Parts: sequence; structure tokens; C-alpha cells
Amino acid sequence: MSSDFAPRGQNGPPGMPDFGAELPQFPVALTPPDLARWEAGNTGIPGFTSYVADEPGPHVLIMALMHGNEIAGAIALHELLQSGIRPARGQLTLGFGNLAAFQRFDAQNPIASRFIDEDMNRVWDSYLLEGPRQSVELTRAREIRPLIDTVDIALDLHSMLWPSDPLLLCGPTTRGQSLARAIGTPGLVVADQGHAGGRRLIDYDRFTDPQSRSAGVLVEAGQHWQPETVGQMSMSITSLLRHTGMQSPHQPIPRTPRFAEVTHVVTATTQRFAFIRPFRGGDVIERRDTIIAYDGDAEIRTPHDDCLLVMPSHKTSRGHTAVRLARFV
Repeated sequence: MSSDFAPRGQNGPPGMPDFGAELPQFPVALTPPDLARWEAGNTGIPGFTSYVADEPGPHVLIMALMHGNEIAGAIALHELLQSGIRPARGQLTLGFGNLAAFQRFDAQNPIASRFIDEDMNRVWDSYLLEGPRQSVELTRAREIRPLIDTVDIALDLHSMLWPSDPLLLCGPTTRGQSLARAIGTPGLVVADQGHAGGRRLIDYDRFTDPQSRSAGVLVEAGQHWQPETVGQMSMSITSLLRHTGMQSPHQPIPRTPRFAEVTHVVTATTQRFAFIRPFRGGDVIERRDTIIAYDGDAEIRTPHDDCLLVMPSHKTSRGHTAVRLARFV
């Protein structure tokens, strides 16, 4: 079960390298697509286009641009729409989330357009969505919410800032786990409990309520702004469409993915959180009690053998997730 991982110990070594001190320059090898022809959509919600087949089936949503600077997902959906995709059964909806932030994307400062007011993937809480607080992202989530409430299966397309093996995040439900295993690509599925900072789309009631039968998963397909990330997103989309019977592509079924469960969530408690070296997401630390980071002077150690590092962030602010620690199941 996930929990905040409390740092312990004191006195980090003098001169310890601070990999979070400076944010490096990340190459942008992708060009943002022109989404003008898709911005109107056909659902009454800008940026969302839906196609309904004659044969009944599930309502599947594939969503990109939850974060405005994650343009690989926009490219993958743009290419899918251009292909003239139509489902063989059910209803297929393709949507672009934070269009306002995307329109501010600048390859010279690509991190700046992640959002405008707040992270749109931390607002999917019914209490928050129905409350009085206002922001650009909350307004957009409220606009999209009625459509989300009709979805049976959701695939949320994401990419990562720091180097990491791609993975599928399925949240805590067995429905999400089953869906991620069925998609099967990337070849690692991680079950987690979300973020302390707010609920993601896949944590929304539609996908987590015990009375619901809907499921949502999130693919972290690779680093931002890299062609390989678009390729992985396309493979995940193709596999999902095959799984749901919306398409029957002529390609091999993915192997059964490895499955890991997050056991600890490491949240930075100071502004001086730093890993001892530049770990990559997917690294496995063989021995328990190995120091991997310092949060100020406090030691962060692995809680068990064969500890999988899930998406370590080398620039972590106080109160934000620095890394999730997982055990293979």
C-alpha cells in the first residue's frame, strides 16, 4: 500500500552532488502539430471528436495534452485523426485536453507551457470540480467532465521530463490493472495510489468507484519531445483498439507485461531534495536500506530488496513527489 516515505537519518555527506540544483536543457526533436482542424470537434466540447459505430461496444476515450507541453500525445492523436480512423464497434472519442496551455508551447522554453494556472492532472476530484475555486484548468476539466462521465475505457497519453523506461500507470483498482495488462505495451505496468497533490484523471470517481465498471490507465510513453515517445504512444493506442475490438491490426499481441506495485511514495519535505546520482526511471536497486537520495540532511533509503524506481524527478519542489518506490509482483 502506498504511503508517504518519511526520510530518516542525518548529516548528508559534504559536497554531495545536487542533481536538482540546475535544470538542464532538454532537446526538442518534435514539431507541434497544427490542431486547427480538430479544435472545434464534434461533441460540443472543443478539441473532442467522437465516432460511433453501428455495432454496439464500449465508449473508449484516448486523450492527449492533459499537460500542454506534452506534444508527443498531440502528434499521436493528430496522426490518428488524419488517418480517418473509425471504430468497428462502440464509440471512440479522441480529445485534446489543455489546449490553452498547448497554444503557448515554445520550443525555446518547452517546460513553461505545462499548464497555465495549475496542473490539470491534479483536479479530478468531484468535490473540487463542484466547488467555487476557479482556474483555467478547472474550467476546462468542468467542460470535459460530462463526456468523461460517459466513458467506459480511458487511455491518457503522457510523456516524461527525466529519462525513464516507458510504463503504464493503472492506479489501485483491479479494473485498471486488468486494462493495463491487456494493453500490454509498454511492457511494465505499475499500480499506484496517485499523488498527494491531487487526483489524476485515472483517479476520478468514474474509474475508481467500486460501483462503476469503467477503467482508466495512463501511459508514460517516454521522454518529452522525442520521436520514440510518439511511436510508443501509437503502439499503446493500437493495442487498446485491438483489445476493445475497435480495430483488428495485423501485428503480434504484446507479451504479458511485468507488474509492479508502489510500496512507498517519496515526497520532498525540503527544497534541497537531491538524488545521490542521476537515476533513471526503471532502475532497480538490489539491496534494501541503500541510500538513494537526501532530503535536506535526511537520508532516503530503499525499503526493500529489488526496489524499482518509478519516474524519479531530479528537480523536485517541497511537497511534490520525488520518486515512487515499487516492488515487482
